[in-house]
Amino acid sequence: MNLDNHPCFNVRAHKKYGRVHLPVAPRCNIQCNFCNRKFDCVNESRPGVTSGLLTPFQAMAYLEEVFRQKQNISVVGIAGPGDPFANPEETMETLRRVRETYPEMILCIATNGLYLEPYVDELADLKVSHVTVTVNAVDPAIGSKIYSWVRYDKRVMRSEKGAEILLARQLSAIRKLKSRGITVKINSIIIPGINDDHIEAVAEKMAELDVDILNCVPYYPNKGSVFEDFEEPSKAMVKEIRDKAGKYVKQMRHCTRCRADAVGLLGETPSAGLMRKLQECGHLSEENPRKKYDGTRSYVAVASMEGVLVNQHLGEASKLMIYGEKDGMITLLEARDTPPKGGGFQRWEQLADETLGDCGTLLVSGIGENPRRLLTMRGIDILEIEGVIDEAVRAVFEGNSLKHLIKRNMTACGAGCSGTGMGCG
Repeated sequence: MNLDNHPCFNVRAHKKYGRVHLPVAPRCNIQCNFCNRKFDCVNESRPGVTSGLLTPFQAMAYLEEVFRQKQNISVVGIAGPGDPFANPEETMETLRRVRETYPEMILCIATNGLYLEPYVDELADLKVSHVTVTVNAVDPAIGSKIYSWVRYDKRVMRSEKGAEILLARQLSAIRKLKSRGITVKINSIIIPGINDDHIEAVAEKMAELDVDILNCVPYYPNKGSVFEDFEEPSKAMVKEIRDKAGKYVKQMRHCTRCRADAVGLLGETPSAGLMRKLQECGHLSEENPRKKYDGTRSYVAVASMEGVLVNQHLGEASKLMIYGEKDGMITLLEARDTPPKGGGFQRWEQLADETLGDCGTLLVSGIGENPRRLLTMRGIDILEIEGVIDEAVRAVFEGNSLKHLIKRNMTACGAGCSGTGMGCG
């Protein structure tokens, strides 16, 4: 294992050595105002998007194919599409499997740092040598403009309180990473009008923590996010910020804003063949590796109490309405019964494999963590919205924004339950 062969941490390596990101972490524990994650987008090159999702078992099957096709991969990383430590079981199991099967491979993690610290010792034991932490502000007042909410210790915190908790956990985790001899890179997103005058302060604080490299990443306009109308920083602004930050910490200047399923050299055009292979591996079953789902996931499922509005929590739905294209029109095809309540995790497995096996999107007003986790892993895009079904379904099929329908208020589970999505099921 040659640690100098990491293409993101060593500019001399990035034209020779590649990396592969395994998309095993769909959930996230913070909501950034610049982020709109898409799990099935194959045409964008930015963090948070992937052409598929994998379990640890599926990731190993995919990795075998990656190594067969590309002999220059030096790094296996996990960078989402959510946060690795909002998905700790999947993340750590994947790392264990990779280390056991490929002992000489460099292992890497990219995280927001909120729940990183409890896993640092095991990361070190697994010889995870490189960790990237995204720190966009070291002032909670500025952080509160960047993050809509932070979910910590089963509580959702907003405004400066959430930003304060996030920053404290980030700083503590970085200190522990350095104490264990792990190389640390900091990503800071340059958001004009929000933190562009603050990145130098971030760099100064990171220098105090002895981080190894700082990556000042230009904000990329992201349709469907709170900041979707913000302009990308100019090249002159980026250079000026990097020059100022470079007085404190070594700069990374060759970042290509990688996808959560990136593979190959930095900046290399995504391989359509490997994207298809990733999607194929996402249909493998550990019990029966030959099993695949039937259909093309071309339908949209809706939870509704009366058939007009998207207004029902998945856990309360006895039926789901299935929409698809017929005779050139988007129409209601049928209503399908959901598995009976009380089946625990098996209920959600049955829902995913049987009821929703041909559905690519599920529209609900709320959903519990267990079904969210399983359905997302099965490749189903879950949208928590409130609005008229016809408008929402048409937007999904036409690829239009549903931002104005996204459910904003989180309620306590059981209170007439429209759910928080944080514990049902």
